[in-house]
Amino acid sequence: MPLAVFLVEDEPTIQDSLKVVLEGYLRAEIIGTAPSEAEASAWLAENPEAWDILVVDLLLRQGSGLGVLAAVAAAGRKGRKGCMVVALTNAASADNRAQCLSLGADAVFDKTEEIDEFLAFCAEGVS
Repeated sequence: MPLAVFLVEDEPTIQDSLKVVLEGYLRAEIIGTAPSEAEASAWLAENPEAWDILVVDLLLRQGSGLGVLAAVAAAGRKGRKGCMVVALTNAASADNRAQCLSLGADAVFDKTEEIDEFLAFCAEGVS
């Protein structure tokens, strides 16, 4: 059964690129995407056990990925082992990294400079 990935990303071209890479490299299935904090938070609340990996951008059309991380943290991960929350963003400053980790993200990666590390982390974490 493929890994179920939910993407919180507002740029369609980045969504498409991530879909190709994640499906190819991790043999994952993108089960959904959301371009905003509100849409992501609503989907995650309705589908708390549907995903294995949550990939969150911090800069969204509406709201913030930090808000999504806070919503996931508040809901808990239902004691599920093996699920991961990863921030993948162009705003990977030291402060943002610390805030993501404090909100329960397992890791934070820069979209443009750390994509290989992101993929390796996801592959290692779910194997």
